[in-house]
Amino acid sequence: MQLSVDPAAATPPYEQIRAQIAGRARSGELPTGLRLPTVRALAEELGLAAGTVARAYRELEADGVVETHGRRGTLIAATGDTAHRLAAAAAGEYAERANRLGLSHADALAAVVTALQLAYPEV
Repeated sequence: MQLSVDPAAATPPYEQIRAQIAGRARSGELPTGLRLPTVRALAEELGLAAGTVARAYRELEADGVVETHGRRGTLIAATGDTAHRLAAAAAGEYAERANRLGLSHADALAAVVTALQLAYPEV
């Protein structure tokens, strides 16, 4: 698996790793069930500290992109269902919090639209 990290970039190295693996998993380039390199092996390959790669793997697991199975290692998860489930849960939590804060439906929706425009500037 070829990954690249630009140490001069404004984006931290762990986030560069996370974004590359997540993107490739979403596109199918990294198929479900593919075993990722160990933290140490990938860190050595990229010339990074093991903690940096470990953080990327933790973020990927929290996002449902990978699953860690002890001795079997870290595998690409079936992200479709997991990603949608996690997004729906986050949306539900946001809706409840916006309601508790007293935001109108229109104001809560406007906040979401603004956040999505910032997260997806290419759209």
